Amino acid sequence: MAKKTQENFAGPLDPADWQAFRAQGHRMLDDMIDYLQNLRQRPVWQPVPQEARAAFHAPLPARGSELAEVHQQFMEHILPYTIGNIHPGFFGWVQGGGTPVGMLAEMLAAGLNANCGGRDQIPVEVERQITRWMAELFGFPASSSGLFVTGSSLANMIAVLVARYRALGREVRSHGIPPKRQLVAYASAGAHGCIAQAMDLAGLGSAHLRRIPMNAAFQMDIAALESAIAADRQAGLQPFFVAGTAGTVDVGAIDALPQLAAIAERNGLWFHVDGAYGALAALSPELRPLLAGIELADSIACDFHKWGQVPYDAGFILVRDAGLHLETFASRDTYLRRDARGMAANSPWPCDFGPDLSRGFRALKTWFTFQVFGAERIGQVIYETCLLARYLEERVKAQPELELLAPVALNIVCFRHRAPGHADADAFNAALIADLQESGIAAPSATTVRGHLTIRTAIVNHRTGQQDIDALLNAVLTLGAARLAASHLESA
Repeated sequence: MAKKTQENFAGPLDPADWQAFRAQGHRMLDDMIDYLQNLRQRPVWQPVPQEARAAFHAPLPARGSELAEVHQQFMEHILPYTIGNIHPGFFGWVQGGGTPVGMLAEMLAAGLNANCGGRDQIPVEVERQITRWMAELFGFPASSSGLFVTGSSLANMIAVLVARYRALGREVRSHGIPPKRQLVAYASAGAHGCIAQAMDLAGLGSAHLRRIPMNAAFQMDIAALESAIAADRQAGLQPFFVAGTAGTVDVGAIDALPQLAAIAERNGLWFHVDGAYGALAALSPELRPLLAGIELADSIACDFHKWGQVPYDAGFILVRDAGLHLETFASRDTYLRRDARGMAANSPWPCDFGPDLSRGFRALKTWFTFQVFGAERIGQVIYETCLLARYLEERVKAQPELELLAPVALNIVCFRHRAPGHADADAFNAALIADLQESGIAAPSATTVRGHLTIRTAIVNHRTGQQDIDALLNAVLTLGAARLAASHLESA
C-alpha cells in the first residue's frame, strides 16, 4: 500500500468557508423558528405523498451535496410529514410539544458532542444536578441516584433489573436466574406494555408479570393484588416487584400509591412507580395531592419529553438506593479505569448506573427548560392541560351525540360518537378517527375502554388552548354527521 502523506488527506469535515456556513446555518435556524411560530397555519398531520417517500429510496450517496441543497430536501420532504405532536391540535398520544428553548439547547448539546457516559466533565454534573432536583421534587433522599435514558420503557426496565439484583444478589449478573427461583412481578391491567417487556428482557418472562384487574376508577384492585401475591407464595414462587402507575396509558388513572407502598413493604417487594408522564404532575400544587405515596417508592420512571415539554428524547429513572443501583450495573473493565485526578476522576459515572456507555447530553435541554421557565411555570402548564381536559369532558357530556367512556383523572379524555342507527359503533368511530386525522384539524388516537373503541384525546401540548378543543369537538360532530349521512344513503 502506498504511503500517504498529509497532502493526500481529504482534510477535516469542517466547512471550507466558515462565513458561508454561518449564513446557511442562520437560514436553517430561521426556517425552524418560522415553522414553530406558524404552526397553526399548518395541518396537524397529512398523509405522506408517494413522491416524498420515493425521495428516501435513493442509493447510498458516494459523493456529497451542498448543505443548502440537503436543507431544501429537508424542507420539502421531511418537515411537512412528521406525526405532528408539536401542533396544538395533536391529541393522539402522550407526547410533549417541545419548545424553541429546548431546540436551541439541543443545538448547543450537538455542538459540544459530549459523550456523557462518564469522565470528569461538567455535562455529567448537569445530569447529577437534575437528579438532585428530582429527588427534591419527589421527596427522595439527596443521596438517590438518577439516570437519563431514551424513555420510560428503558427506565422501567432498569427498575426491574435493580429489583432483580436486590432479590437474587450479585450472582445473578454472572450466573443468571438460579433454578427454582422464579421471580414474579405485579402491575395493573392498565399498565404500559413496557413492564411486561422489561420482564421479558430481564430473563424473567413476561408470563410472570401478573396483570391485576382494575376497579371502577381504573386503578389496580388492591384486594386482587394481595390475593395474587398470596397465591404465588403458596405456589412456591418469589414475588419481588410491584409497579404502580401514575397516569395509565389509556385513561390517565393514578393507582392508589400509599396502599401499594404498604403492600410492598409488608411483602418485601420493590415498589416502583411508572410515572412516564404523570409523575411530573408533582410540579403542580393543585395536582400534587393526587400523587400522594410516590415519595414512598423505591424507584420512579418519568419522561421529561412528555409533560415537561423537553424535546425528544429525555427519559429518566430515579432510584432511592444509589448503592444498589450502582451494584446492578457497574463494571470495572480496564478501559474504564478510574483515578483520583485527571480525566478519569469523579466516578461513579452515569455508565455505572445503566447499560449505555455512549450517551448523549440529554440533560442539557432538560436543564435549559427548568432554568428558563422554572418549575412553577412548567407545573402551571401541566395543570392547564388538565383544566382543558375537564372542559372537553363537560362539552362531551353536553352533546347527545357523544358518550364519555371513562372518568377524567388527569389530561386524557376517552369518548366516542354514539353513531345512532349504525350497525357497528366501533367501526364507525375507528373510521371517524381516521377522518379527523386526515382532515388536519385535530389528531386524536384510538384505544379500547370497557370493551368499546374510543376516541382517546390526550392533552399534553403547552400550545393547546380552548379553541383547539372546540375545533376538535366541532370536527367530531361535523365529520360524524357526514359519515352517518353517507352510511344511511348506502343502506337505503
